[in-house]
Amino acid sequence: MDNAGKEREAVQLMAEAEKRVKASHSFLRGLFGGNTRIEEACEMYTRAANMFKMAKNWSAAGNAFCQAAKLHMQLQSKHDSATSFVDAGNAYKKADPQEAINCLNAAIDIYTDMGRFTIAAKHHITIAEIYETELVDIEKAIAHYEQSADYYKGEESNSSANKCLLKVAAYAAQLEQYQKAIEIYEQVGANTMDNPLLKYSAKDYFFKAALCHFIVDELNAKKLLEAHEEQNSEAYTEAVKEFDSISRLDQWLTTMLLRIKKSIQGDGEGDGDLK
Repeated sequence: MDNAGKEREAVQLMAEAEKRVKASHSFLRGLFGGNTRIEEACEMYTRAANMFKMAKNWSAAGNAFCQAAKLHMQLQSKHDSATSFVDAGNAYKKADPQEAINCLNAAIDIYTDMGRFTIAAKHHITIAEIYETELVDIEKAIAHYEQSADYYKGEESNSSANKCLLKVAAYAAQLEQYQKAIEIYEQVGANTMDNPLLKYSAKDYFFKAALCHFIVDELNAKKLLEAHEEQNSEAYTEAVKEFDSISRLDQWLTTMLLRIKKSIQGDGEGDGDLK
C-alpha cells in the first residue's frame, strides 16, 4: 500500500473512532457498553496514528495519538494515556515543535501524578532539546534541564542529575550568568571527587569554574592571571596555547577564553582569535 492508500485508511479509522465516541455518549449505550466503545475508539485512533506515521504525515499522527491519549484518560488508564501523549510528542517533533512540547508536558503531568519522576525527568530533557535545537529558546531549555535535574536528584540518580546541571552551567556561562555557572561547576566537581570512577572529570569542572571566576576577577588563576595582571595579551595567548597543547579546547572554552582576551586588550581591540 502506498502512502496515499495508508492515509486514506487512517482517515477512515479516524472517522470510525469518532462514531464510536459519539455512540458511547448516547444514554442507553452509555449504560450498556459505553466503555467498550471508548476502548474500540482508542484502538482505532492508535491504528490510524501508526498509519499516518507510515505515510509520514506527522501532524495527523500526532493528532490521532492525542485523541487516543484523551480517551485513555477518560477510561482512567493513566499509563496508557501518558504513553500516547509521548507518542504524539514524538510525532509532532517532526512537524510542530510547540505542539510536541504541549503533548510531552501533558505526559509529564501524568507521570508526576503517578510518582514516576525518573520518566518525567527524561521527558523534560526531550523538551529542553527541542528548545535548544528547534525553537532556540535557551532560557526555557535551561528551565527544563533544571527541572529534570531536580527530579533525578529526588530519585537519587545523581549521575543523570549532574549531566543536566552541566548543560545548565554551560548555557549560564554563555548567557554571562557566571555566578550560576560557577556554583554548578563547583558543586558537580565536588560531587564527582567522591566517586573513584568520575573523580578525574572533576578537574575539568573546576577549570571551567575557574574560567568563570577569572572573567569576574575573583580567582587567582596562575599563568593566566599573571598575564592578565601585566595586561600582556601575548603572554595570555601563549598560556592558552600551552593549555590547548595539553587539552584541546572545545567551543565553550574557546568562547570563555576569547572573552578574557578581549578584556585584556580592551573592548574594541579584540581580533576574535586566540592564536
